[in-house]
Amino acid sequence: MAKLVKKPLFNPQGDIDVRSRRMVGGNPTNLNDFNNMKYAWVSPWYRQAMNNFWIPEEINLATDKKQYPVLDKAERRAYDKILSFLIFLDSIQTANLPNIGQYITANEVNLCIAIQTYQEAIHSQSYSYMLDSICEPNERDDILFQWKDDEHLLKRNTFIGDIYNSFQEEKTMGNFLRVIMGNYILEGIYFYSGFMFFYNLARNNRMPGSAQQIRYINRDEATHLWLFRNILQELQKEEPGLIDDEMKNMFRAMLKEGCEQEIAWGKYAIGEDIEGLTGQMVEDYIKYLGNLRATNIGLEPIYDGYDKEPETMKWVSQYSNANMIKTDFFEARSTAYAKSSALVDDL
Repeated sequence: MAKLVKKPLFNPQGDIDVRSRRMVGGNPTNLNDFNNMKYAWVSPWYRQAMNNFWIPEEINLATDKKQYPVLDKAERRAYDKILSFLIFLDSIQTANLPNIGQYITANEVNLCIAIQTYQEAIHSQSYSYMLDSICEPNERDDILFQWKDDEHLLKRNTFIGDIYNSFQEEKTMGNFLRVIMGNYILEGIYFYSGFMFFYNLARNNRMPGSAQQIRYINRDEATHLWLFRNILQELQKEEPGLIDDEMKNMFRAMLKEGCEQEIAWGKYAIGEDIEGLTGQMVEDYIKYLGNLRATNIGLEPIYDGYDKEPETMKWVSQYSNANMIKTDFFEARSTAYAKSSALVDDL
């Protein structure tokens, strides 16, 4: 396995030939040159990410403020727990992405990681805005730190947190690959039962502002997922022996663990008392997503019989579309770009 080497920051002797550029183990100058990129997918990704710009405070939460205190008990419990989880995920992403960037030696990819880091900070800001808008300060703190005290939530956070900490403690290529896969799981699996909960509230005419915030976040996360898929694919191209059968088996095991945790979490947080959602719907959808995420990085499907989007969950993709833009890069290229000022809330 190739040795993982931290790139120098100032490197006048770095390679200027784009053909010498590598995802890891290269010799970069760290010059940001937008006219000479090795990876053709970076330019459209960068433009899409830049045009996804939005500001949390532009979304009106007045209706949510009125509706939150009178939500059904099960809905409010799920809202609080899921929001606490999302707060943790985007916070740890904001902190960890720069660590990954220190070892990525393709500078155009580091530009993408820099934008993702910024977007994760915006997501964290949006959650604070939601909490500040709908509840009192003492309630806000209770929600903010539920992930420390709820054993189910702490278990989920520990799975990703330990992967990230292992890379912090020992910068090996194996830990680097695990942290890349951890990002892929976080972006592609860990968010989705939470997202669907907010969309389900919206289709029941509840908490429309919260759902719109989540739609913008979901759109960003789709690009983040695509970014880490491409990083994995490029690593495999440049180092054919790097992601061998043993590593693929580990990736599948990690992905399955992420799916099983998401299913268990969805059944715990959402349960059977939310109008329009059941534990079985959550399980079917996550198993479908798990297979989709596996096959999109060249792995065998994890679950038999879950190769198509469940009929009961087709509404999720409609609600996740922030402005009628195709944002699932696994199935289609983006058909349009629109800044946040041009977005229309079609809930």
